[in-house]
Amino acid sequence: MTDPIADYLTRLRNAIQAKHRVVEVPASNLKKDITKILFDQGYILNYKFEEDGAQGTIKIALKYNPQTKVNAIKCLTRVSKPGMRKYTGYREMPRVINGLGVAIISTSKGVMTNKAAADLKIGGEVLCYVY
Repeated sequence: MTDPIADYLTRLRNAIQAKHRVVEVPASNLKKDITKILFDQGYILNYKFEEDGAQGTIKIALKYNPQTKVNAIKCLTRVSKPGMRKYTGYREMPRVINGLGVAIISTSKGVMTNKAAADLKIGGEVLCYVY
C-alpha cells in the first residue's frame, strides 16, 4: 500500500456509506493522531486502540444523529498525496467551509487542526479536510 492515510479515509467513507456502527483500521501513530483529532472535534463517537499482533488495530465508533440517522462526517477529502505533497505556512492556512470544517495538518509539533497550527504560528503538510 502506498498511501495508508488515503486507505484510512476510504475505510471511514465506506463504513459511513454502508451505515456501519464500528469500523476497524490497521493502526499507526499518524492514524492514531488523526483519530484523536476526529474524536476531539466531535466527528466520531468513540475509539479504541487494540494492540494485537505487530501492528494493532483502531476500532472507531461512528457518530450518527439519533433521529435522522445522518452521520456527523459529511466529507473526508485527502489533500496531500504521495505524488503531490501540499504544504502550507501559517499565513496561508486553509479554511474548510469558511471555518465550519477542519483541516488536519502534520507539523513539526505533531498532527493538529488548522486552527491550532495557526495559533502556534507553524505550517506543515495538509493531510485532509473533514466536514
